[in-house]
Amino acid sequence: MIKLITISLLLGFSATLLSQNPHGGDFKTNCATCHSAEGWKISADFWANSELVSPKGGKTSKGETKRFDHALQTNFPLTGQHAAVDCRGCHLSLKFAEAQTECISCHADLHQMTAGSDCTRCHSTANWLVDNITELHQDNGFPLVGIHAVVSCAVCHTSETALRFDRIGNECTVCHLDEYMATTNPNHEAAGYKTDCLFCHDPASPSWQWVSGANNHSFFPLTKGHDINDCVQCHIGGVFSGTPTGCIACHEADFQATTNPDHVAGNFPTDCTVCHSTEPGWPAKDFTQHDSQYFPIFSGKHNGEWSKCDECHTTPGDFKAFSCTDCHEHNNAGKLANEHDEVSNYSFSSQACYECHPKGDKE
Repeated sequence: MIKLITISLLLGFSATLLSQNPHGGDFKTNCATCHSAEGWKISADFWANSELVSPKGGKTSKGETKRFDHALQTNFPLTGQHAAVDCRGCHLSLKFAEAQTECISCHADLHQMTAGSDCTRCHSTANWLVDNITELHQDNGFPLVGIHAVVSCAVCHTSETALRFDRIGNECTVCHLDEYMATTNPNHEAAGYKTDCLFCHDPASPSWQWVSGANNHSFFPLTKGHDINDCVQCHIGGVFSGTPTGCIACHEADFQATTNPDHVAGNFPTDCTVCHSTEPGWPAKDFTQHDSQYFPIFSGKHNGEWSKCDECHTTPGDFKAFSCTDCHEHNNAGKLANEHDEVSNYSFSSQACYECHPKGDKE
C-alpha cells in the first residue's frame, strides 16, 4: 500500500512539473540547451555560441546537449532574412510547436493563390526577387524561348493586379488568336491552318520570324532552289491543302520548254529528281544512275570531263545515240586505225568504241 501511494505521488509530481513547462508538455529539449543557472533570460549573443553546455556544470560529457540549433533541431533552418527576424515574429507564444512552417502562415499571399502557397518555388529567403523565371516556365510546360524570353510578364498574365499569375494555358491561341484570324497572306482561317502555331513557326527565332525560313515544311523541304518566301508561288489561290508535291505540278512549263536537251522529244521522266538537284539553275549533275546503268560519267576517266548532256548525246532528242569520236583528242580515223591494227574488223565508230571500252578505259 505504501509503495502504491509513493508511486502515485511521484507520478503526480512529474505531471505537475510537465504542466508547468511554458513550452508545452510535449517539449522534450533539455533546459540547458538554451538556459543557464544565472536565470531564464537568454542573452542575444547566446545563439552565436556553439560550445557545449552541461546541465551539471563543468566539462561536458558524451551525450550532453549542445546549445539549441534551429537548423539541426527543427525542420525549418533559419537562412537569409529569417536569420535576422525576432523569434517572437514567428513564435507568438512560448509553445514553440504552435508555430507553423508554411510560408502562408507568416506572409500575406499577394498573388492570391495563383502561384500556389509555397513561396520557395519562386522566392528565396534572401529577398523577394525572382531569378528563375525561365526554369519555372520550363517546369510548367511552357519554355520561354525566342521572343517569349524578353516580353513582359504582364503581356501574357493579364489581371486586375500585376501580382496575379493565373494559369492561362499553353495553347498559342490564348495570346495569338487575333493574329491568326487577321493573317491574310496566307489566310490562315480560310486555308484551315492549325491553331498550333508551332506547326509552322519557330518561337526560338530571335525575332519571331513569320517567314518560310522558320516554317516547319519538313514534308517538302524548302531548301536551295525551293527556298522561297512567297507561299502562293506553289499554293495557288491561297489553297494549302492537297497541293501536289510532284515536280511536274510546278515545273511542267520548264519541262516542255527545255530544248538542250529536248526533254519532251527525249521522253525524259517527269520526276525531275532523277537528273536534277534543287540547286538554283537545276544543273543536271545528279543522274548518278548513268554510271551503273549505262556508262561511267561521274566516275572513272570521264568524271569532270563534261558539263552538258549533248556533249556526248549529239543527236537532238535521241539519247540512245551517243558519240565517242567527237570528243576525244585522238579522234583521227587514220591514227586510231594504226593503233588498232591488231584488232580484227576494226571500225571507226562510237558504237565500236563502246563495245570494246564499256567503262571508258583503255582496256
